[in-house]
Amino acid sequence: MTDLLLVLAGALVGAPVRYLLGIDAKYRLGGSFPWGTLAANAAACLVLGFVAQGATDGELGSRLQLLLATGFCGALSTWSTFSYELLTLASARRLAVAGGYLVLSVGAGLGLSFAGAAVADALL
Repeated sequence: MTDLLLVLAGALVGAPVRYLLGIDAKYRLGGSFPWGTLAANAAACLVLGFVAQGATDGELGSRLQLLLATGFCGALSTWSTFSYELLTLASARRLAVAGGYLVLSVGAGLGLSFAGAAVADALL
């Protein structure tokens, strides 16, 4: 039961952060490009890279992993919204934008995962 509460606590923070990133991106940047989803997924990749590396090094315990990786990052990131937005862009025949979104999302996600791991190595 404690594990479930840790996941829930992380998700209670991650989900509103995702929502607020989307609102802020739409307000600041406007347009139809899904900046909010990109920012949420990128942030989750950075945090998850840090947590995964910290866990691999034995510096972060299983409870912190549940809180941050499963709870926070799980609620912050969104594969389904990314896929839907990509489909919407492609269906509207905005193929260059869809392709750019795909490449930028995957590239930023991988790069920030590695960056998070490097930060964990340096700090932990």
